[in-house]
Amino acid sequence: MASQLGVSVSTVSRSLNDHPSISAATKKRVWQLAKELHFQPNHLAAGLRKGRSNILGVIVPHIDGHFFALVVKGIEAVASKAGFNVMICQSNEDVTHERKNIETLLGAQVEGILVSLARNTRDFKHFDKVRKQDIPLVFFDRVLDGTDVNAVVIDDREGGYQCTRHLLAQGCRRIAHFGGPQHLNIYKHRRQGYVDALLEAGLPLDETLVHYCDMTQEDGALGMRRMLSLPQPPDAVFSASDFSVVGALQEIKRHGLQVPQDVALVGFSNETFTSLTEPMLTSVDQRCEQLGQSAMRLFLEMLEAGNSTFSPRRIVLQPDLLVRASSKRLE
Repeated sequence: MASQLGVSVSTVSRSLNDHPSISAATKKRVWQLAKELHFQPNHLAAGLRKGRSNILGVIVPHIDGHFFALVVKGIEAVASKAGFNVMICQSNEDVTHERKNIETLLGAQVEGILVSLARNTRDFKHFDKVRKQDIPLVFFDRVLDGTDVNAVVIDDREGGYQCTRHLLAQGCRRIAHFGGPQHLNIYKHRRQGYVDALLEAGLPLDETLVHYCDMTQEDGALGMRRMLSLPQPPDAVFSASDFSVVGALQEIKRHGLQVPQDVALVGFSNETFTSLTEPMLTSVDQRCEQLGQSAMRLFLEMLEAGNSTFSPRRIVLQPDLLVRASSKRLE
């Protein structure tokens, strides 16, 4: 472009950046040719020259379903106002892919990483490189239990407690629980809330009524099939995921049983399909957008305070039980 106009490269650069030392006539010529050549300024390169990329990396287990999509929407809303662009990666629930996501984001020279762990992630070793480069790191929703990191989570224990207490209030006494991998905070705490409510009601924990799985629809159907084969089947199921509870719903119908009359159902996450099933599924609203916004604001606080001097914080949001037809046995 510079040779075509008969000016220096620096003159072109300054014209495109509206530098006051360049005349209006020269700027006009540069921009006119730029449009003809469909020129796109390299904002990343320009940012890196100034020591900033203005890119934030986000890693999610998956983008299907509405939960992570809405969390990302919340992140982007705050990021955009703060002048950041968001680069989204999916781990596809696989720690190996999650490691590759980290390398990709570090290669893009992101200014921070927000991450919700893959289902089979059991340690933080692959995040060491992020810490060594002094890049702010915020976890949201899924965190390894017992770790001291910056995180934004839902009070999953309270959510599990509300779900189970609601089923008890409907007259249910043999309440099964479908739980996910217990090394992840969300599933461990939802199970603990279930146990808390049972003990409060004077009911012992019956491990034959607990089904641990990966929380897929197929897992839910399998778990329900196993529960219905018991000498005393459950009269309710609290699932730590909406995906597994919809599988349970299908299996119950295949057995010619009714929901909630024979088996009441409660899920977790308030996925879009919960209001489309027959009957509609009771579930827990996790305040997805607020979760994403809070994670982004925590990152901005770390950036402003200086990541290396920022004391780890855990922000806990409150869940909201949405009661629908799948669990209403009493009016």
